Amino acid sequence: MTHDAPALTLPEELILLALDPDRGKPTCGARDLAYGTAGAALAELELQGRIREEGGRIQVVNPLDPADPILAALLRTLDPPAKGRRRPGIRARRWVGEYDRYVLEKYLDSLVERSVLSRTTHRVLGVLPYHRHFPGEPDLSRGVLDRFAAAEAAGYPTHRDRVLASLAAAIGLAGDLTRLGRTGRTVMKVMRRSEWTAVAVRYNVEQNETGNGWSGYSGSGDPD
Repeated sequence: MTHDAPALTLPEELILLALDPDRGKPTCGARDLAYGTAGAALAELELQGRIREEGGRIQVVNPLDPADPILAALLRTLDPPAKGRRRPGIRARRWVGEYDRYVLEKYLDSLVERSVLSRTTHRVLGVLPYHRHFPGEPDLSRGVLDRFAAAEAAGYPTHRDRVLASLAAAIGLAGDLTRLGRTGRTVMKVMRRSEWTAVAVRYNVEQNETGNGWSGYSGSGDPD
């Protein structure tokens, strides 16, 4: 990864991994990327020691705001620590299904504001707006891809590496990202089943495919 890449959060890294630099749209489904970005935000909060998962539910263990303002706002949507509550916290899969588009839009806006991505706006039938996003200058997406490849070659040595790979697999990017063919895809899918954030994301992806997804935040969309 380039020296700039560590400043990126997991949601931002996942977005850069998913975007086709020539077409300006994700190589997976747009809604799938939204689910993945929401799951990645939870994973980032967990890595920063703000939340944990227990029995499929999210529990806040440190309510202090993270440095990232988007993460800080998202943390406030989760239940604060509570004493004596039998089943504290919202279900992870429900939160992912309700905040998916909101999280994706917030991070895309942030990446554009910081010139990590550039944006072009188009309209469907001249009315409904949708966006395309392309690498900015310097192109940080190449560094993220290189880091992912290096992590795969090393067997995903850190928890962060494994979480990112599992989230990528949950939204259908394993085949696009692996450099190890079928073996690489299998490894990523196995990790997908062991990371709770990826499990929540995959649940929503599969529910959306059958038309049973959550009805959450509604914003301007990018047609698939």
